[in-house]
Amino acid sequence: MRDIKFLRVQYLQGPNLWTYRAVLEAWVDIGELEESPSNTIPGFVDRLVAWLPSLHAHHCSVGAPGGFIQRLRDGTWPAHILEHVTIELQNLAGMQTRFGKARETGVRGVYKLVVRSRNEKVSRAALEAARELVLAAMDDRAYDVAATVVRLREMVDSLCLGPSTACIVDAATERGIPNLRLTEGNLVQLGYGARQRRIWTAETDSTSAIAESISSDKDLTKRLLQSCGVPVPEGRVVSDPADAWDAAQDIDGPVVVKPSDANHGRGVSIELSRREDVEAAFAVADAEGSEVIVERFIRGLEHRLLVVGGRMVAAVRGDTASVTGDGRSSIAELVATQINSDPRRGEDEIYPLDVVRVDDPAVRLELERQGCTGHTVPAAGRVVRVLRNGNLAIDVTDRVHPEVAAAATLAARVVGLDIAGIDLVAEDVSRPLEAQGGAIVEVNAGPGLLMHLKPAEGQPRPVGRAIVDHLFAPEETGRIPVVGVAGRHGTTLISRLVAWLLQLSGHHVGLACADGLFLDRRAVDRRPANTAKAGRRLLINRMVDAAVFENGAEVILDEGLAYDRCAVGVVTDVSGVDSLARWYIREPEQLYNVLRTQVDVVLEGGAAVLNADDPLVARMAPLCDGEVIFYGLDAELPAVAEHRAQGGRAVFLRGTQVVLARGADETVLVSLHTLPLMQQGPAGMQGEAVLAAVAAGWALGLEPALLRTGIETCEPQALLPGSTLKAPHAG
Repeated sequence: MRDIKFLRVQYLQGPNLWTYRAVLEAWVDIGELEESPSNTIPGFVDRLVAWLPSLHAHHCSVGAPGGFIQRLRDGTWPAHILEHVTIELQNLAGMQTRFGKARETGVRGVYKLVVRSRNEKVSRAALEAARELVLAAMDDRAYDVAATVVRLREMVDSLCLGPSTACIVDAATERGIPNLRLTEGNLVQLGYGARQRRIWTAETDSTSAIAESISSDKDLTKRLLQSCGVPVPEGRVVSDPADAWDAAQDIDGPVVVKPSDANHGRGVSIELSRREDVEAAFAVADAEGSEVIVERFIRGLEHRLLVVGGRMVAAVRGDTASVTGDGRSSIAELVATQINSDPRRGEDEIYPLDVVRVDDPAVRLELERQGCTGHTVPAAGRVVRVLRNGNLAIDVTDRVHPEVAAAATLAARVVGLDIAGIDLVAEDVSRPLEAQGGAIVEVNAGPGLLMHLKPAEGQPRPVGRAIVDHLFAPEETGRIPVVGVAGRHGTTLISRLVAWLLQLSGHHVGLACADGLFLDRRAVDRRPANTAKAGRRLLINRMVDAAVFENGAEVILDEGLAYDRCAVGVVTDVSGVDSLARWYIREPEQLYNVLRTQVDVVLEGGAAVLNADDPLVARMAPLCDGEVIFYGLDAELPAVAEHRAQGGRAVFLRGTQVVLARGADETVLVSLHTLPLMQQGPAGMQGEAVLAAVAAGWALGLEPALLRTGIETCEPQALLPGSTLKAPHAG
């Protein structure tokens, strides 16, 4: 019987053997299907392509659209097929990705496949669905692809970042600013440690709670704006339908009735003059659960201006929604065919326009004012307005008058919001408000960004970029110095020495290593912390302004690295392959590909610190985007000599002296045999650890005098497992 079994499925959240990004990795056993490539199963390819025609877009190794289909017809194996089907199900669900790989393990019928994953739960569900779909196509059984896509899309909607948060995260990524999702919701950290900022949709860690409270009280907001000279409509809070009519009479003109904390136009009724309309509108607004405001109706169209950091960055205009009678269809039917048939309208946030519902109280009230209901059949040619507060979805950013933009930014400052959605009503936003009787009607915290990202008409605006530029100055990346130490020999000692040197330089240092989790000189957790999960505890700590991580091959294989990029990546050796058989790692070359991950993630302005005495480690030098510093016990090591000949930096021993070299220039740092640290453990291993740590400190810009002090004052007992480093005595 055909089957595909999952032996193991794991989520690699950080850089890993496969890619810089998070992936879902599955180990699959295809069993007897090893003898059945795709072109040997009758009808399989045709069924699969009929169910998923979008597979035609997959390039595969051919490098062009249709490449994967060609591979299917030529013959390929189920793990490779499963990879592509999983990717496509994610794409159809709205979680876009293209990356995937499938590789043999060396065990017959067992493969590793990986797919890019933006959410672990969604990718796991897509992988399981892909297995069922592929087996159904092989066995010529029915499979409901549409229902699967709907289920996955619902998961994406509930589990993935919303569009407002996602656009900010994407903009940060474009600037090289790392991000960490802190909850399953939209709370995201941009940057690491002490240089982080936090966002929650379109709110930031600079968004004042007081300002949010003010903006949610529309009456208070209006009074504050009015006192500062911002044009606002006349009006007041009312207590009941009769009081609402009294307020409308005092205004002496058409009025708007709305909740005091109205959002997205809910419960808002406009241009009301008759008592029965005002009282009915009071009930609609009161149902929203807050106080009700009656204010003067401002003639014109609604606009939403987005203010970020004291600057208007985008603006959209709303429009009314109407239907035209044909003499045969009811208004409800006309809404369905003339309004809701627009492909830009939908139920969730990915659509720029909302579905219009005839049973919505605001729609019902608008129809009643025209003597209609949803069942009314209007005469041919009659235009019936269905909704006055249409979607804000027409981009008008380039038309906003400077005085209008200034009024909007002033309104945001008066309320105290760093990011605000300013709602105003005007006939023409290209003219000053006073000249046309326009006014600002609301100031909103946490404004939605989708209307600016995907307007129904006009140009999308880079609002995510504007928010990131508000949070981070042009030269800032939100990064702290991060050092990763990978390999097998001496990595714990190196990690602790580097943390010690950074601490002496004035940093608040986080250290995650086999001895535990440390913050400066304090042991936070004495359990082994050389894992990505433990390491991320350092990256979210606002006190940490430098961090050191010990990374064995097991961490990279099981979790991926805790960080996306690092300032310094140390690799000590490529050894211990015998202990990695359960990951199907059996050859040194395979282990080389695992450990090179530490070098792959070094930043362009950073450095890889490599052991020149290990040929496989030395081979990693060309992989580094930044500088390379070699270290070794012998100045004559070929890698050191060649590197110095090209002007590169190296740290090595000449006799017993630790030497820092840049090209032909040399600086003697200290005599190794005088160090207290050399009293413990094998001299060669201790010596290499000192050299590696000194090289890492040098790469971080630490001066030779500080490096000398650091290694001279580090006592052996301070580096024993579970011990706490002590600062040197002043003297």
